Amino acid sequence: MTASKGETLYFVYGPPGSGKSTLGRRLAGLLDLPFVDLDEQIQASAGMPIPAIFDREGERGFRQRERTALEAAVQSGRGVVSLGGGALLDPASRSLVESAGRVLCLRAERGVLFERLGQEAGTRPLLGEDAGWRERLDALLTVRAAHYHSFPLYLDTSSLNPEEAARQAQLKFGAWRVSGMGTAYDVRVVQGGLDDLGAMLRARGLEGPLALVSDSQVAPLYAERVEAALRGAGYAVQRVVIPAGEEHKTLETVSHLWEAFLAARLDRRSTVLALGGGVVGDLAGFAAAVYLRGVRWVALPTTLLAMADASLGGKTGADLPQGKNLIGAFHPPALVLSDPATLSTLPEAELRSGMAEVVKHGLLADAVLFARAEGGWEAMCADLDETVRRAMAVKIAFIQADPYEKNIRAALNLGHTVGHAVELALGYRLRHGEAVAIGLRVEAHLAENLGVAEAGLAGRIEACLRGLGLPTRIPENIDREVFLRALSVDKKNAAGQVRFALPERVGAYRVGVAVEMDFSALLAM
Repeated sequence: MTASKGETLYFVYGPPGSGKSTLGRRLAGLLDLPFVDLDEQIQASAGMPIPAIFDREGERGFRQRERTALEAAVQSGRGVVSLGGGALLDPASRSLVESAGRVLCLRAERGVLFERLGQEAGTRPLLGEDAGWRERLDALLTVRAAHYHSFPLYLDTSSLNPEEAARQAQLKFGAWRVSGMGTAYDVRVVQGGLDDLGAMLRARGLEGPLALVSDSQVAPLYAERVEAALRGAGYAVQRVVIPAGEEHKTLETVSHLWEAFLAARLDRRSTVLALGGGVVGDLAGFAAAVYLRGVRWVALPTTLLAMADASLGGKTGADLPQGKNLIGAFHPPALVLSDPATLSTLPEAELRSGMAEVVKHGLLADAVLFARAEGGWEAMCADLDETVRRAMAVKIAFIQADPYEKNIRAALNLGHTVGHAVELALGYRLRHGEAVAIGLRVEAHLAENLGVAEAGLAGRIEACLRGLGLPTRIPENIDREVFLRALSVDKKNAAGQVRFALPERVGAYRVGVAVEMDFSALLAM
């Protein structure tokens, strides 16, 4: 009767009028999962409306029917289930649900609940049909207040419309379904999710044999654990370890992966797993895109940078001596599973590096996330799970709207035009996120100089980045010629012009801004 906590059972609970059925139905649509309204199931099986069940069988009879319907929903193993307002009052029912999936408890201000229920109080037996239903609802909410507040995952729907509530539920659950590149794929954020990986692959029909690609830093930490989860689900898996570091993001490494896939006898039904940071994901995804003209792959990011950015959107590739990511393909994964527990072993410098992408996402489209970043290191680390989910939600929104980067998805390149040039010109001695941090400040100054950004934005961004321990200035020892040459061959250029994504203010940006200038001036910004 149990299911993976990171898998496919999502329960929506809360007091009458909080919006459980409406939210649940919309959430199921967003996740492409079956939807079950428990009260509707009870009515269908009983052949009568809920008030009639109460009249004939009393609340005890209704609760027995509710328990039977709940067990059936759990047994189904997947879907979004909207529960009645008292379905989890019984500790046994609550235990059943919490062992099978995840519960989101909705809340709303009492005045909002009264307003929502004004037209339907008569259909809710515990409220009654006479004018005293408000007093009864108020008493019921008082009695159940501690119960509803005991659920750690909650969402206040008071000021949210149904679509906003469903999107916020996705954020709370850390669950998305991404489409736009042909086959849609699931994105999940789950604490301890690596232990459920085998079951998650089986649920999605992914076949073996599997190749587990990792690097020399991550493999010793997590490869055995992942392999145990896979073998427990009946998979044969071959580990492939590559050297760690951006300097190894080359076609030579990709060729090594292809040879390893052949040795492991991977066929067109096989799946490649990428366990590690952005470099591992880019290389393994690209190798999978080309091997046998394309096999499926799964992203298992273990760094903040990869979780927030690199693992999402289907961009794969390798570097050339002339620049970053000049060879590659759009090849979306079959699944992205981010396990924030892996961040506990990430060196602090790498965690700080990943914060640059988080700041970028907040700057583009999440004022709450950017404000948290402005609060400094401790504020960002107070709830890394939520930081990851919020950052991922921003990128997912962009790639859903523009899968192949024809328009607004180019906003995600903010900080990267200069950042990539800095990386290359310093021989990759800076981490990617550190280079992006520099790029964010420089490009914000450029935006101010061009009249694109509001005055003071660059200073605000710089203060934010410094508060997170990130560099913001181009080092004086940079190779100027390599820097300028890298700008000229950046993959985002068009018609011989260098094009930038530039910020206007928090939550606003411009893409495809063609800039003609002496780019050596950027070195002094």
